Amino acid sequence: MLLPEYDALDATALAAHIAAGDFSPAEALDAAIERIEARNPPLNAVVTPLFDRARGRLADLPDGPLRGVPFLVKDLVLQLEGTVTTGSTKLLAGAEPSTFSSVLAQRYEAAGLVICGKTNTPELGIMGITEPQTRGPTRNPWDTTRTPGGSSGGSGAAVAARMVPAAHGGDGGGSIRIPASACGLFGLKPSRGRNSMAPMQGEGWGGFTQEHVLTRSVRDSALLLDLSSGPVPGEPYAAPPAARPYVEEVGADPGKLTIAFTTETLLAGSADPACQAAVADAVALLTDLGHTLVEVTPTLPVAELRMAYFLTVAAGVAEAVEIASRVRGVTPRAADWEPPTWLLVQIGRSMSGVQLARARRVAQDTGRIMGDFHGKHDLFLTATLASPPVPVGTFDLSTAERLQLAVMRAVPLRALFDIALQEIGTNAMAATPNTQLFNITGQPAMSVPLYWTDAGLPVGLQLGAAYGDEATLFRIARQLEAARPWADRVPAGI
Repeated sequence: MLLPEYDALDATALAAHIAAGDFSPAEALDAAIERIEARNPPLNAVVTPLFDRARGRLADLPDGPLRGVPFLVKDLVLQLEGTVTTGSTKLLAGAEPSTFSSVLAQRYEAAGLVICGKTNTPELGIMGITEPQTRGPTRNPWDTTRTPGGSSGGSGAAVAARMVPAAHGGDGGGSIRIPASACGLFGLKPSRGRNSMAPMQGEGWGGFTQEHVLTRSVRDSALLLDLSSGPVPGEPYAAPPAARPYVEEVGADPGKLTIAFTTETLLAGSADPACQAAVADAVALLTDLGHTLVEVTPTLPVAELRMAYFLTVAAGVAEAVEIASRVRGVTPRAADWEPPTWLLVQIGRSMSGVQLARARRVAQDTGRIMGDFHGKHDLFLTATLASPPVPVGTFDLSTAERLQLAVMRAVPLRALFDIALQEIGTNAMAATPNTQLFNITGQPAMSVPLYWTDAGLPVGLQLGAAYGDEATLFRIARQLEAARPWADRVPAGI
């Protein structure tokens, strides 16, 4: 492989080597392209190579902090001038290339990042796995029979496989933290309003969605948040400004923190013994580091939260389908969408304004509950997921489920939608029951790769902080990274 040291370098180190003249941006890009071409075929992580576009930018790269570092972006929401953002949908695959770049993409490129491809995602990002019908499943580098999670599964798999040191993702229900856990990476969802979604939208899924990155190092995540965050005129809201650059929080003393924890799940299902063991292990480590650990869970309106979450998502998906159909000049129809997507469209269309307002009220009330909770506890620790990475195809629809969805397409009765919503709320959340809380409340939360099973599968630990307090997360994350380094763990065959 070109540049043998490339695999071991995070984005910060790679940029430093380029700035020092040890190798050029062109050499770094060639190393990334070589690895994508060699490692992507069994993983299906990079679905749109942008090698020519990347090479074309090398002649006039901005002199930013990450000048010359290869980077990948998720094929969802973010617009990149001259490319098509498909969201893994049939309709948008045939759309015209974008004539503009999102503010986030502009900031990435202004930092000197060289975007060399787009990564796989489930259709419209609605699943916690990455298995779209249009492109097929992305596979986990730690075990290619298993999922890397989703919806930023392509980005997670690419970073874990050392194709690039960092990649863009989005998180509306755990979609950065889920693949971070499944792929043994660091993944932080920022506070609501920290990163702008302009100009396409002011918020995603009622404010649940935030975009950021998956990385191998804590410092890369902090630096990229410094470079990407900040509101633009017209934002519906903005997170409190940071007291100082986040990179300065990395390595700063976190002090003695009070950390609440639970080994159980938050919103549905039960925890696999491996996830319970991972939490117990993290509790012991954090205690050894001088923190106070308290086993306590906030009192949450669980059933109402599940309903509020999926009603809000359904409304967002219904709108996204309307927008995609309008872009392509067609009437929305079931044949253009995967069955779960179309079910959410039907639910979103059938709900009343009162229901949506009630869902927003539940979300806001829960934000108050968590605000009070963090008045007593600096952080809240859980397993990121309910289990280690599951086999690809685990969540395929059964024959009975496909029949049920076909009936609801043909006979769209509100009563059937209510039943389906209850089932979604309990069954679909069972695999990822701990991440949505922080999307609902807008708090920052991260998945830290501290634990591996006896079979060599990664299990992430989630830590959530009070709204606007990414600083504490970066401090404790670096302390954990120093106490139990994970960067040298590499999937077999990489």
